[in-house]
Amino acid sequence: MPQKTDEIFSQQFHQNPYDYYKEIRPHQPFTKVKLISGMETWMAFSYEASEAVLKDPRFIKDMRKVYPDEVTDENMPPIMSSMLFVDPPDHRRLRNLVQYGFTPQKINALKGRVEEIALEQVERMKGKETVDFIEAYAFPIPIRVICELIGVPEKDQMDFQRWSHVLVDVMDPEDHEEAMGEFIVYLENLIEQKKLTPQADLLSDLIRAEEDGDKLSKRELIGVIMLLIVAGHETTVNLIANGLLALLSHPDQLQLLKENPDLMPQAIEELLRYNGPVEFSTDRWASESFTFMGQEIAKGDHVIVSLASADHDPQVFSNPERLDITREKSPHIAFGKGVHYCLGAPLARLEGDVALRILLQTFPKVSLAVSESELEWRQSIIIRGLKTMFINLNNN
Repeated sequence: MPQKTDEIFSQQFHQNPYDYYKEIRPHQPFTKVKLISGMETWMAFSYEASEAVLKDPRFIKDMRKVYPDEVTDENMPPIMSSMLFVDPPDHRRLRNLVQYGFTPQKINALKGRVEEIALEQVERMKGKETVDFIEAYAFPIPIRVICELIGVPEKDQMDFQRWSHVLVDVMDPEDHEEAMGEFIVYLENLIEQKKLTPQADLLSDLIRAEEDGDKLSKRELIGVIMLLIVAGHETTVNLIANGLLALLSHPDQLQLLKENPDLMPQAIEELLRYNGPVEFSTDRWASESFTFMGQEIAKGDHVIVSLASADHDPQVFSNPERLDITREKSPHIAFGKGVHYCLGAPLARLEGDVALRILLQTFPKVSLAVSESELEWRQSIIIRGLKTMFINLNNN
């Protein structure tokens, strides 16, 4: 059977990756593919291989350990010093400093504010026949929530969409470098402002941790904030937008959810599995040479996981191509697994639940304004998200 690994990351692939996964996964559960840059990487396609990669400590996140002479703090952006790109014990130290801002109690306390923001966004949409759902609703809610949590002034929040896209989308290296530089300068200035006038926000708390000693370096502080802003909204933007698209594409499931709104938490889990917001894991590197899934891995080999393919593996999920909001106990890995499991997963779930519930209550006749085939997906090596998604609000 012909394989399609050489077409991974093409625009055609991004339009519908699941057909590719269905063909590749049974025959090549863990195999080599080429990135857009031309670099070869190992990619896990099956659930078994994906889970094993995510939990195996021999696959490390800190590439400085693999290439100590080539990779240094001086030639890598600060986000590479965040908890997503380091290993224990540094990972645990950084995560411990941040995680108190994402405890169940803290997330539950945010619910009222998330609802207020969602209601404000639907008010702005009322009276309009058609809107870009991402621009009008899916993006503003999570960016406002994460920026308020961190302590970013409202007037600056729109800049983060462009800076975030730089980190997760495929683009010109010069544009990437310019936007990254702007992002770093902005955060350095914001940190100085918070040092002078600390407030009741996460950034001020992290600055105090930095000033306590060697808990958090300035570079780590910038890296952590970059990560929280990008991961704190990119995941949720695409959960909300991909989720609505999946429901609109499956009218029976949409109707079931309208008739049984208590199914929303269960529906969120299925939407995360069915067409989740994060398609690929971030980079991992083999810290040693060893045999894995029948393949010979060399020290320094690059490895990523297709979370989207794993979550459509029929060995784990019955009828994986079918959206079923009543699916029980989904073991999906949309938020990863192991020590790097997404810290913000409870917040993303809350925002997705609130956003879709309020949207469907306010605009129960919402529909796509274009055919599904006209939707264009962003070309990214991490996230799965639409460039735009125009919807009819059908207010009448």
